[in-house]
Amino acid sequence: MSLALVNTRASFGIKAPAVTVEVHISNGLPGLSIVGLPEAAVKESKDRVRSALLNSQFEFPDRRVTINLAPADIPKDGSRFDLPIALGILVASKQLPASVLDGAEFVGELALTGKLRRVSGILTAAIACGKEQRVLFCASGNAQEASVCEYTSVKGADSLVSLCEHLQGKHVLEEAIYIQPEAIEEPPNINEVHGQPHGKRALTIAAAGRHNLLMFGPPGTGKTLLASRLPGLLPKLSNEDALAVAAIYSIGTITPPPHRQPPFRSPHHTASAVALVGGGSHPKPGEISLAHNGVLFLDELPEFPRHVLEVLREPLESGEIRISRATAQCQFPAKFQLIAAMNPCPCGYYGSQHSQSCRCSPDQVKRYRHKISGPLLDRIDLHIGLQPIPIEQLHARPEGPSSQELLHKIEKARAIQIQRQGKTNSELGNKEILQYCPLSDTSKSLLNRALETLKLSSRAYHRILRVARTIADLDGNTDINPQHISEALSLRQFDRPIS
Repeated sequence: MSLALVNTRASFGIKAPAVTVEVHISNGLPGLSIVGLPEAAVKESKDRVRSALLNSQFEFPDRRVTINLAPADIPKDGSRFDLPIALGILVASKQLPASVLDGAEFVGELALTGKLRRVSGILTAAIACGKEQRVLFCASGNAQEASVCEYTSVKGADSLVSLCEHLQGKHVLEEAIYIQPEAIEEPPNINEVHGQPHGKRALTIAAAGRHNLLMFGPPGTGKTLLASRLPGLLPKLSNEDALAVAAIYSIGTITPPPHRQPPFRSPHHTASAVALVGGGSHPKPGEISLAHNGVLFLDELPEFPRHVLEVLREPLESGEIRISRATAQCQFPAKFQLIAAMNPCPCGYYGSQHSQSCRCSPDQVKRYRHKISGPLLDRIDLHIGLQPIPIEQLHARPEGPSSQELLHKIEKARAIQIQRQGKTNSELGNKEILQYCPLSDTSKSLLNRALETLKLSSRAYHRILRVARTIADLDGNTDINPQHISEALSLRQFDRPIS
């Protein structure tokens, strides 16, 4: 029977659904047709495959060739189906034995010369292929990227000829092995920042519990400088989390951060909503997904259009983003830590104690701050104000613990959280807060008075408790004491009314 079945993978968001390329050669007028919901790039593959087969010294059948991409309800786009289509034709026309397709999956684009070219999203295909315990064959240009998935056997080939020789036992393709980069540039050290002990403390707490942080203050107070030091305070990712990050970058065809290093994304304030959350006719991950398991830093926060900032509200709570299109829904992970910086007013000097005086009226200050909605502010755990440092400190040598010293404390606090509840404090649900954040009568009274005075919401109440839990973990305390509550309250300065 002139029928061949080849296993491959489509690419749809973070998923790589299985696709079977069914090739049938029958009598009739010579021709090739592709069915199974193919898009333009897939339909064009018949011309690439024909030329690649002929230029690789194979025969192209002069009969009727029908190719079905099953299941038919999954959209197929891109050139990733070239290689499985070519192999299906070779097996169906008896130029290769059918046994060469057993226990394997094939993904790759063919050049007219028969060379294999890389495709996007190969890592998601490798992860899914490994779960099926199959060998993945792809282009050599994709092999190193796909080998990040340690439990998948990956073999890369330069051309259709070398791949077919391997399948026939004439030539052996070596298995791809992931090679760690030799040198990774160390992130900037926090002790290079002059002064700002309050900001450094807030950054340490944010890193320990993965809390969202908003820094506001006059220009030149070191907001952006402090944010750039956060990568040096973040513990390394687990292999599972690092693999999830690499898969997202593979879909977006963007160079990923070094292996196991949390990503740090800093989009410009002119970024659109689609650039931030992802989308497009063929959905691609946006900045919040590229910051998955890492940090999204938004500098000059009020300069972002308000509708762009509002799209952050749901992902901050759920840790994922769903993109709906007419044909299907696409889901990307977006468990990111938000770090933001802004000036306190349009001129930038409201509340400054050491710089020039503010020229803005109270109404102008309120309008400027109202560019950031209350619901979004409620989802940010820490709000700290920074003041310009005295001139004499600029001439002194920076003091304070180094990033490595703080990282050691942060890793110990993270370990306490994982051992106690299996997640960081920022991820605790409301029921879990009652379980893991018990308060004494003194602490409850202190917190209740603060809530009434500042008129905070119930969401802010829970976030203050999460921050207090992190402060207690950094101190190595099992119980949350009143001083932990007091410090957590002092780290919500943006909630103070404007005089």
